[in-house]
Amino acid sequence: MNPILPGAPWLIAHKSMLGANKPVKITLNGHDYVLWQNQQGEICALENVCPHMQAPLSDGWICKDRNTITCPFHALEFDKEGRLYREGKTDSQAIAKPLELIVIDDCIWTYGGFEPKIPVPDLISKLKTGLNFIGVAGIKSIKGSFLDNLLINYDYNHQNGTHRELFKIKANHIPSFEHDGYWAKVVQELYRDDNTLSEIFSNPALLIAPKMYKSILEYAFPALTAFQTQTPVVDLLQTHVLYPETENSTKTFVLVYTKMKLPGLDLLLKNSILKAVATVVEQDTTAIENLYPREKAKIRLPNEEIMFYAERLYRDWEMASVI
Repeated sequence: MNPILPGAPWLIAHKSMLGANKPVKITLNGHDYVLWQNQQGEICALENVCPHMQAPLSDGWICKDRNTITCPFHALEFDKEGRLYREGKTDSQAIAKPLELIVIDDCIWTYGGFEPKIPVPDLISKLKTGLNFIGVAGIKSIKGSFLDNLLINYDYNHQNGTHRELFKIKANHIPSFEHDGYWAKVVQELYRDDNTLSEIFSNPALLIAPKMYKSILEYAFPALTAFQTQTPVVDLLQTHVLYPETENSTKTFVLVYTKMKLPGLDLLLKNSILKAVATVVEQDTTAIENLYPREKAKIRLPNEEIMFYAERLYRDWEMASVI
């Protein structure tokens, strides 16, 4: 496949998504890689292909003593540099290809082997100050192009329909939108109807959502969408992550950070908050996967210039990559 946005930094995992000494397969721009974390917290990554008979290394296991990954077919061991370990020593030349990683604040970034075009954004480091990381929600491979997934994050009108049932959103005002290069910021005011008792019982996190609340969305194109809000009960940050697996599959997950203003609520509401975030991802997934092929829109809604801005960045990057 032709790589999508070559030279972009992609956030492919959070360290909490990797158990100690457990290989994990990820796909980026049509290439499979295996990631693992040793007991010291070091993250390693290789192409997921054993150079002997092309077995998937992610089906193998980690040798804890040597921090090597072992092929499931013939138990061949490779270190994090892709060098074969045998008969008590490591070869001098790598034969499995490593993937270069950048780990910042437990977030695992990569350029996927391409020359960096823009730096790794500092959005998460900046916004999570004073908050506690509570988990990852909504880990999903969505059957849809990266552009379709990207645009739904910049489309504020879809909340009135896609998320109506969950959050009872009846109006969404956008008093400000600013952007500078690959960064953008939006202030939105959301107005809600009351949830029923059964809805609240099903997801107690709805108790912390007031009838009207202001939120801020910040973007680091193309990988991150950060949703921030403050209520009388909690300060909340959700960082929605996207990266292209293939031309028709996009990976997403959400990093969730909170600061509870009342003692004990963190334990009470943690799972409910993660569940609500996962529901949002499921609703977006359903919307994207049910889209018909894209055609020129015959209707214009308010605030769609924000979507046009994101698509323009995508198209300009695409054009520059072809030239």
